[in-house]
Amino acid sequence: MPSLPVTAPARVRRADLSDLDDLVTLEQNAFDGDRLSRAQYRRHLDSDSAQVLVASGGRHDFFGSAVLFFRKRSRVARVYSLATRPESRGLGIGAALLQAAAAAARRRGCDRLRLEVRPDNAAAIRLYERAGFRRFGAYRRYYEDGTDAWRYEQALD
Repeated sequence: MPSLPVTAPARVRRADLSDLDDLVTLEQNAFDGDRLSRAQYRRHLDSDSAQVLVASGGRHDFFGSAVLFFRKRSRVARVYSLATRPESRGLGIGAALLQAAAAAARRRGCDRLRLEVRPDNAAAIRLYERAGFRRFGAYRRYYEDGTDAWRYEQALD
């Protein structure tokens, strides 16, 4: 993947099937565990109850991605995954993806956006709290390594 200049503008768009290889590569580079598989991404790209967003500087120059889930008759959307390339962290990519996720949730009639985060992921927690998310609960032993998850929610005005 090309290196990211500090001033590179990122455009957030909905991913499509042609993005599958790049999404899987991003997932492998962004996380040590709890990764989405190629099959899961393929299923989410074709699903009415999911939306995959990518932040890019060009067609296949991905800086980050977000996977959103929606349930029928629910006004709560869920950010299932938020991934950024390690070298693009701290440059506003995560914030841009969260804004796009909130906009997508509003378009689907949702009034809240939820997500889970590892308690030891201080950078992600700062990002979420700056974006207006508030912690409201926890899941015990949520991640594959047995770590708990903190639950966060953002009201969508």
